[in-house]
Amino acid sequence: MFERFTKGARDVVKGAVTYAEHERAPRIDEGHLLLAVLDARGTRGSFALGALGIDAEGKRASVGEALLAARRRAGLTQADTEALAGLGIDVDEIVARVEEAHGVGALSGGRRLGGRRPFAKEAKGVLESSLRMALAHHDRAIGDEHLLLALASRPGIASETLAGHGVTVPAVERVLYGGGRAAAG
Repeated sequence: MFERFTKGARDVVKGAVTYAEHERAPRIDEGHLLLAVLDARGTRGSFALGALGIDAEGKRASVGEALLAARRRAGLTQADTEALAGLGIDVDEIVARVEEAHGVGALSGGRRLGGRRPFAKEAKGVLESSLRMALAHHDRAIGDEHLLLALASRPGIASETLAGHGVTVPAVERVLYGGGRAAAG
């Protein structure tokens, strides 16, 4: 599948690996992929993000902060947090207590010191969905725009974060393809 990736898409994957290494994360997750998509310049994905208002550094920083907040909650989405609140569980209070005892980011996963990092199940799903997105739009190669569409379409912290900033599958498709055709995935 990687042979079908454009240079931009390959750069996103490499960037995600770099983010995971920098954090000493045990796995490359969808948040790392999203951060790397945000770093892209001069690609179809960066064009779509710019057209949807995510080209200013403040907006990019806001997306990064939302991902960091989700990581601090052990990857729980805001919807998960609200559902638990309905059961009387205050996730923010739990995070605060754990971080008070074990340090900031204690719930964000184990730390990996070296070696090759595998892709988390969700990140693998994003890569697979990007192929489906490319096929749905009759594109021969998988670009960073397909990774962006896949991130926006799959339930999780990346899609929740993107949607919170106005980046949805229909919006990206409208910018890139003009019509907003329904994509498989």
